[in-house]
Amino acid sequence: MLAKMTSKNQITLPKAAIQQVASAQYFEVEAKDGHIILTPVRLQKADAVREKLASMGIGEEDVANAVRWARQRG
Repeated sequence: MLAKMTSKNQITLPKAAIQQVASAQYFEVEAKDGHIILTPVRLQKADAVREKLASMGIGEEDVANAVRWARQRG
């Protein structure tokens, strides 16, 4: 199977290849020995939330402090 990479580094995977693996929107990408390896992954909602918080610079201690603050107000 052949796939072309665009100028924006995007590749459309052939339907025949995708039909042979579990349905996924996300893939783990690994470069090894001159090959690109795609492994389908399923993100859990909690993982997406953690990723968003990390991108905003909010850590576990910040979340714990916010929960503690919210509980004191109740």
